[in-house]
Amino acid sequence: MHGKTTHKLRNTLLAGVALGALAMTGTAQAASLEEIQESGTIRIAVANEIPYGYIDPNGEAKGAGPDVASYVMSELGIENIEWITTEFSSLIPGLQADRFDMVAAEMAILPQRCEQVIYSSPTTSYGEGLLVAEGNPSGVHAYSDFADNPDLTVAIMAGADQLDMLQALGVSEGQMVTINSNADAISTVSTGRADAYAATGLTVGELDNRSDAVEAASDFVDPVIDGTEIRSWGGFTFAQGSETLRDAVNEVLAEYQQTEEWSSTLAGYGFTEADINGVFNATTEELCAESPM
Repeated sequence: MHGKTTHKLRNTLLAGVALGALAMTGTAQAASLEEIQESGTIRIAVANEIPYGYIDPNGEAKGAGPDVASYVMSELGIENIEWITTEFSSLIPGLQADRFDMVAAEMAILPQRCEQVIYSSPTTSYGEGLLVAEGNPSGVHAYSDFADNPDLTVAIMAGADQLDMLQALGVSEGQMVTINSNADAISTVSTGRADAYAATGLTVGELDNRSDAVEAASDFVDPVIDGTEIRSWGGFTFAQGSETLRDAVNEVLAEYQQTEEWSSTLAGYGFTEADINGVFNATTEELCAESPM
């Protein structure tokens, strides 16, 4: 096991976005575990991010989130999963509006988000990366490079916590290019609209495999903020009021995470040994309670 690294990147803008979405959508009544078990169907959302949660060309739900969620639901006697795809920034508003019952997108557990939704125990852990044009013409190898050079631009996905990291490092808003999905990252970087795309290392590696026009920045240096190397912990996400469903999921998850099948599932999607072992180095309570920067 690796020592715990605390993820202290929080920004009031993220909380404001979530609060604004809450005000617009209102909070619908979440379905209870009993109601879902009686109906035999649960609605689970993903954000089409490989390898976290996505729908493949055959219409099948894949990724670390869906694979583990499918096992958990089978153990809870819920036979049918209705998979819903949406933009990452719509995941929390969708839960609040009762458009789905659960999110299996490995969304990072952050204090501002904990004010709006509830999380399972951590299901994944992952580090950061940069996607750059072939040959890395701008020579970037760290998020801090953008703070050091105001002429550089970096793309981020709407609603993602890389915004917090970059702002904490001193990158100005004018240097950031917001895109709606990972699918837009390759063209954004390859055409020079941004010098790089900031995302998790797993996401960057997957995008690198998709196109020869881009690559993962070599010799990437993990961001360090307030003396702490950054690592994120993802979890299943539920609407407030879904505590019985969340608790039942956690009970199954705790047993499943002690099996070879669980670790093999994550490894099959590119999670490293450090990523897998790191899942147990933080609790949801700790991650939700961390003070904003």
